[in-house]
Amino acid sequence: MSSLLLDCLSHCLERLDLLAGLAQAIRVVTRTPPRQCILTLGMKRILTALVLIPSVLLLVFLWPSWPWLFTLAVAAVAALAGWEYLGLAERRGAKPPRVAVLVAIFVLFAGNFEYPDQTAPIFGGLSLGLLVYCTFRSSIDRMMADAAASVFCLLYVGLTLIALPALREQTNGPSLVAFLLCVVWAGDIAALYVGRGWGRLKLAPSLSPNKTWEGTLGSMAGSLLAAGGLLGLEHLLTTQWNKVWLSFPEDPWYWLGLAVLVNVAAQAGDLAESALKRSAGVKDSGSLLPGHGGVLDRVDALLLAAPVLWYAQVIHLRF
Repeated sequence: MSSLLLDCLSHCLERLDLLAGLAQAIRVVTRTPPRQCILTLGMKRILTALVLIPSVLLLVFLWPSWPWLFTLAVAAVAALAGWEYLGLAERRGAKPPRVAVLVAIFVLFAGNFEYPDQTAPIFGGLSLGLLVYCTFRSSIDRMMADAAASVFCLLYVGLTLIALPALREQTNGPSLVAFLLCVVWAGDIAALYVGRGWGRLKLAPSLSPNKTWEGTLGSMAGSLLAAGGLLGLEHLLTTQWNKVWLSFPEDPWYWLGLAVLVNVAAQAGDLAESALKRSAGVKDSGSLLPGHGGVLDRVDALLLAAPVLWYAQVIHLRF
């Protein structure tokens, strides 16, 4: 009898050992970290840039007879950036009418395309329309926040980016847009790598802790080098190959001065968007562009740089 009990006990212990081993295996499997993507953040940034930059330059240069295509592309970018901005506003308690704001952005670009001299009254009418819409849509305790977020979104990503199709419609429009993009992009890249390598003195730690004065100076140098490179490329195309793909008719010092002005505006735009994100408690405005964050993160510098270049050109032509 005792032998039978010992056999049963031994059998039960074997079963328990098997279950314990199985449980341990399950714990090991569940603790195994998921397989990481082989692409680093820097590689994602480079791959995204390799896709976006040629696409943008194709839109700028290869469809001069289809200006509506460039306007439509900019309007789509503005709508995506606006969607992300409205998401930031929602994190602060507002509930702006997203669809109505996006419709207003597209109407603003369509109105500017058909009636470029009436952009200001079109913007004013759309702003009042959003105010009235929020009056009847939003609750009393949210109405002010909803209306403010809606109208500001139309101004921040709509009216500012109107400057891009406006610049492209000038006599040397593609060259102006290329100048703007290259100066902003070069400044952004130089700020990133100079700041990482030599950055010590914080520029605005409460707004963007990673930005430094060294990166700011590197950004300025990068923009000046880009402007100088474009001027040299224009001279080479004109004198060696008799091509007029680029046109910068004024004195070189004028364009170098514009590069400084555009760079200052671009860095201010970057800081302004950083302040908005910190106010909303997020690091990126979105995740649409791998390695770059959201669309708003990519166009933040242009939101100030584009209208500054446009106003500088208007003042220069009139005075």
